Amino acid sequence: MKYSIQLFLILLFAGQVAFAHPGGHYRQADLSSLHHWKIEKNGQPVIGNYMVSNSGFVIAEGINGQMWKLKISELATEDKKYVDSEVGRINEMNSKSNYNAVVEKSPIDKMQLLWFLSTLLCGIGLLLGAYKKWSADGYAYRKYAMALSSVVMLLISLEACKKSNVVPNVIGGDGTIPRTSTSFIDSAFTPYKPAISTSWDTAYFHVSGGGYPQHNMMIGITNWQQQVPIPQTYTGANSWSIPLQPVYATTPLSTRTNLMRGAVAIAVNGIPIFNALNNRGEDSYLIGELDQWGGHCGKGDDYHYHAAPMHLSGTSGLMPIAFALDGFAVYGTNEPDGSSMQTLDSCHGHIYNNGVYHYHGTATYPYVVGAMKGKVILDPTTTAPENQIIPQAFAHPVRPATSPLRGAAITAFTSPSANHYLLTYKIGTKYGYVEYSWNATNLYTYKLTDTAGVVSTQTYQR
Repeated sequence: MKYSIQLFLILLFAGQVAFAHPGGHYRQADLSSLHHWKIEKNGQPVIGNYMVSNSGFVIAEGINGQMWKLKISELATEDKKYVDSEVGRINEMNSKSNYNAVVEKSPIDKMQLLWFLSTLLCGIGLLLGAYKKWSADGYAYRKYAMALSSVVMLLISLEACKKSNVVPNVIGGDGTIPRTSTSFIDSAFTPYKPAISTSWDTAYFHVSGGGYPQHNMMIGITNWQQQVPIPQTYTGANSWSIPLQPVYATTPLSTRTNLMRGAVAIAVNGIPIFNALNNRGEDSYLIGELDQWGGHCGKGDDYHYHAAPMHLSGTSGLMPIAFALDGFAVYGTNEPDGSSMQTLDSCHGHIYNNGVYHYHGTATYPYVVGAMKGKVILDPTTTAPENQIIPQAFAHPVRPATSPLRGAAITAFTSPSANHYLLTYKIGTKYGYVEYSWNATNLYTYKLTDTAGVVSTQTYQR
């Protein structure tokens, strides 16, 4: 009887762990279905599917999370066509209405039901065997329970290892974190449509937008880089991507020493959220680089936040105000049930009463994410501390980066007409202006008036 109980406990444990597959998106069994590139790296054949491309490079993911960085200029014609087809596929997917996006159903439901019912039957058999332990009936009950246990363990193993074409555990998780519902994420972004649009596939939830929030910008900055916000094309293959299956990192990646380039989260109004520290390791908020809404423009004239966009709670209520690029939600000062925020861990989040990990935005450092609680994929072309997460969207500037203007404070930012903006700044008692606009052919004109009244005009074609 002792060994029967041990077998029952093994079955109970197997039902929990048999669903797990560590690694990346693809495993050895997927090798034949991956793209075989007509190029070698370090004497090895490159086998992996398209992941992201930018600035003349494409990154492919192979089995067990292996990453390949390839120069597009060195690719064979066949491989270039493959890259173009993948970009086209993603663009087409993002151009469709979010209501037509694929609604997935996880195959794990069938497995959990099989495990639960079978384990229940085995447990009943063992209990009846124990009740009649000295009788022939008791022996039969135990024998049948042990046989059923073996069959169920075999079925679970075969089903868990079988390739699913519905929804695999796309990020390589261990099955301990629930897959995030696309309807839940979409409901968080819905109040900010149609300025943004959403779509999803089996691996990621995608957010497209133009890089402009629905609130004003730039007012309140006292440490100005002389950048101004211009529209961005965060669409198609350059959309923001949120993993649908978060996976706990073995060691959370600290934002004190990492991720000082690119975004760490995407706000529900479609504006990216960067590290609280700038690329020099300074707290952007404390040194006056941010406006009244926690944002500013980077070298690409791209508007983004460095502090938590707490003002979004006024529209979002108790829904998330952002989603980190590891897949976990970011809430405001209250818990999802409306109660006061509980103590946060070193990552700036916790698990509360719904059993799901999430971050919180606060008015003090690190504001949004102290460390990435979930696994993320790092861009192999970058190094710490200025490394960045991929996939993510990238800004497209129209003019060279400018230098900080010492002593300048931005006092006003207005839009006199469509595609036309006027920024007013002040140094001491004198005012300066940046007036800029663009036409239908994306010709940008900048009229710069300094505090001495000197005017210069610059034009750039995008």
